[in-house]
Amino acid sequence: MNCKPCWIVVQTVKRHVNTQMELPDRNTDYRDQSYWDDRYSKEKAFDWFSDYEAFKHLLKDDIKTADKILILGCGNSLMSEHMYQDGFLNITNTDYSPVVIENMRNKCQQKYPGMSWEVMDILNMTYEPETFDVVLEKGTLDALMVHEKDPWNISEETEKTIENVLTQVRTVLKADGKFISVTFAQPHFRKPHYARTVFDWSVEQKHFGQNFHYYYYVMQKGSKLSVEDITKENERTAKKLQNMTEEDKTIEYLEYEDNENFLNGIEL
Repeated sequence: MNCKPCWIVVQTVKRHVNTQMELPDRNTDYRDQSYWDDRYSKEKAFDWFSDYEAFKHLLKDDIKTADKILILGCGNSLMSEHMYQDGFLNITNTDYSPVVIENMRNKCQQKYPGMSWEVMDILNMTYEPETFDVVLEKGTLDALMVHEKDPWNISEETEKTIENVLTQVRTVLKADGKFISVTFAQPHFRKPHYARTVFDWSVEQKHFGQNFHYYYYVMQKGSKLSVEDITKENERTAKKLQNMTEEDKTIEYLEYEDNENFLNGIEL
């Protein structure tokens, strides 16, 4: 389903700094560390979807300047630098690419002494439980889904991967901590992953952007899902159980070529 117009890619490219965005040959390359290591060895800065200015008013409502913040899949985004300039001084930036972590550490450690840069795989985080007040990701979870062809029927493997990440996020959050996810994924595609009673958190959604909406989800640990979210979760569970009993169920996948940029092709 190629329902994202091409200008979105153009608008995104305009926001990066001192380089031309290098697109991979295939969307699935976005899941490979080697692609990112190579790209980060050449690229100085790039912000996916939107820059900090577009949604900082939302972050300032949800984050206190004294909060201990973990950023997942930081890449070479300028977001944490801008957050630091706005008074958020306790930020841990993580990425699984040692290339980008080394580059960003060399660039920022003297200018922003309160920030740290650590190599960390979101599929296997090693932080102690209840370490952070806020966990923030922008586009990182989207990169885990780029190979999926049907947003209504994602693979069991991807579903388990997302659940694994969210379980770890919940573990490292403090008792009333917040997980903030910034994405272009619409609620009917993304909320089924977030709005689950097993995570013991509430889900709030907002959006920002003028010509195109980006979505901003806040999950607060220890808060309960709304009655509506619980009802929808129960409906999804019942439907899944029903589908498991059907024989020879055919899934009709959406058509798009793997070499089309995932910003245009993914709707998860």
